[in-house]
Amino acid sequence: MTDSQQTTLVLGGTGRTGSLVARKLIERGLRARTASRHGADVLFDWDDPATHPRALDGVDRIYLVTPVMRVKYAGLVSDFLDRAAGAGVRHVTYLSTYGSDQAPPEVDIRAVELDLAGRGAFTHSVLRPAWVMQNFSDEHLPVIEGAITVPTRGGAEAFVDAEDIAAVAVETLVDPDAHVGAQYAPAGPRSLTVSEVADIIADVIGGPVTHNDIDPDAWIGGAIAGGFVPADYAVMLRWLTGTISSGNGSRPNDDVEKVTGRPPVTFQDFARRNAHAWTLQAAK
Repeated sequence: MTDSQQTTLVLGGTGRTGSLVARKLIERGLRARTASRHGADVLFDWDDPATHPRALDGVDRIYLVTPVMRVKYAGLVSDFLDRAAGAGVRHVTYLSTYGSDQAPPEVDIRAVELDLAGRGAFTHSVLRPAWVMQNFSDEHLPVIEGAITVPTRGGAEAFVDAEDIAAVAVETLVDPDAHVGAQYAPAGPRSLTVSEVADIIADVIGGPVTHNDIDPDAWIGGAIAGGFVPADYAVMLRWLTGTISSGNGSRPNDDVEKVTGRPPVTFQDFARRNAHAWTLQAAK
């Protein structure tokens, strides 16, 4: 059963999936409170616990997005979940990562999953999505001088549209009782190499795009030297790219259709919808 009087706290509410989750909840007639350090309904800073009570006031469920560009945060999240339990939260949907059970011990992704599983004050669902398609249309893996630069050794990944991740998340938040303890792995309908992604983008924009399958150490070192990620985040980048390089990237499944009732977006449809992003990149 749903209750339009309940409120969902959407952490990372101005971010890639959070903004979509909030919008979709409102479209479904539910209340959504976005929380972030900038531009959201309420100020929320993981490092400032004084911002947490206001965010949680009157909240019944939470879309949990952990601190970004960090590998150690389990303690912060656990303290927040303690406070959430005390505030009467009934359900938490956690945005995790594909293959989280194989994450390096230096990364706290799996620790948060285990923390949630051990709690009885509220129910939870876990999302373990594939790499998002939006990586290629924003600053994460942009097309620069006609090339996408990322080390994958030709491995494939079932890239998923952030819209599909958000759609699955919303179903777990609209009707939490139907998704208690669920673990979903939103993925696209086809495994693609980055070279195949480049070909699709090239076809859409009418210009050449290639994959620069760079050495992992050079790529990670460049990201750190350029200030895009902190030095300790190297372990995360190495794990994420290494999963694809080793042939263990995500694979298509029926989770998106099973939960939402419609098939996942194809990369071709995503590329057509976002062609302007690569046109803008080329103009820079």
